[in-house]
Amino acid sequence: MLDFSLSDEQKAIQQVAHEFAEKEIRPLAAEYDETEHFPEEFVEKAFKAGLTYPYVPEEYGGQGMDFLTACIVGEELAWGCCGFATILNANNLGSTPILLAGTEEQKRKWFGELTSRPTLAAMALTEPGAGSDAGSVQSTAVREGDHYVLNGTKCFISNGGLADVTTVFASTDRSKGTRGLSCFIVPKGEGISPGKKERKMGVRASATYEVILDNCRVPAENLLGEEGQGFKIAMMTLDKARVSVGSASVGIARAAMEAAVDYAKQRVQFGRPVAEFQAVQFMLADMAIQIEAARLLYMKAAWLETQGLPFTKEAAICKTFCSDVAMRVTTDVVQVFGGYGYMREYPVEKYMRDAKINQIWDGTNQIQRMVIGRIITS
Repeated sequence: MLDFSLSDEQKAIQQVAHEFAEKEIRPLAAEYDETEHFPEEFVEKAFKAGLTYPYVPEEYGGQGMDFLTACIVGEELAWGCCGFATILNANNLGSTPILLAGTEEQKRKWFGELTSRPTLAAMALTEPGAGSDAGSVQSTAVREGDHYVLNGTKCFISNGGLADVTTVFASTDRSKGTRGLSCFIVPKGEGISPGKKERKMGVRASATYEVILDNCRVPAENLLGEEGQGFKIAMMTLDKARVSVGSASVGIARAAMEAAVDYAKQRVQFGRPVAEFQAVQFMLADMAIQIEAARLLYMKAAWLETQGLPFTKEAAICKTFCSDVAMRVTTDVVQVFGGYGYMREYPVEKYMRDAKINQIWDGTNQIQRMVIGRIITS
């Protein structure tokens, strides 16, 4: 028997996240988009509200949510502002490799560091010459006694350089391609530093930096798993990240559609609200159809994860469909607003700018279609 209802606990957590987004995020969204200033106080407020590290188990100091509930929270935060939501999603991205591959000792140590106070985490995989092609990672990790020495440059890293803890992917054997990739827990300190801060089209409240590794010495005990397991850890992490991108995409699309409905009811042309014109009604109806379908896709993928079932294909489907929906919906919402939609006076042009990155990061939608195609033809 299928059951599409949320539990009372999930509804309560969803309401907390929604109220937080409404009161603490939305009033500041335009300002931080305009200034591209990182909202440090937001991290502290999210920590106090119990919205950081949602699916880290309570025994390690996290919120102990199942993954589906965490994604429901993610939709609400992105409804507030995807830039703000990205900060917390980057925390999840950076900490997930520890959750997936860490020893009991590593989990207790590093989650103890991350969850006991307002902190930032980051995952550093992408490089100037290695985006979708993780086998082309040029950063190296050389074993020297009881340490590894990391060198290289990472790019497009959310929370990068600011993070208290970064999970860094570097090659311990370049000749092996992806099989030579390893993952390390790197705390803030000497040898790891922020490079250029990127100026972005959207999600501007979040900070995106280069990360410079310059003879960064990391204790050998900070290796996650074994040498050569980095690619596997990265792909498992990205499966979860793609579902989170799906839920965030639904949040953006929903916020945009709500704005369009409100505007269409108020905007009068030819003597009546434009919401009464069939052309506009059909656009709004298509938005509702797409958002409903997208939400069900991310929920299914997240549910599979909570059941311990394979979800790589569903994560790729969810990420692709939901982000495409967000782009279509936000573009159509700008159209409903007409000339006003193109102006910064209204939030809808921001929704469109924010939506675009979801088709790109955590594996472009073209890469997702390759993943889906390989799975269904294997």
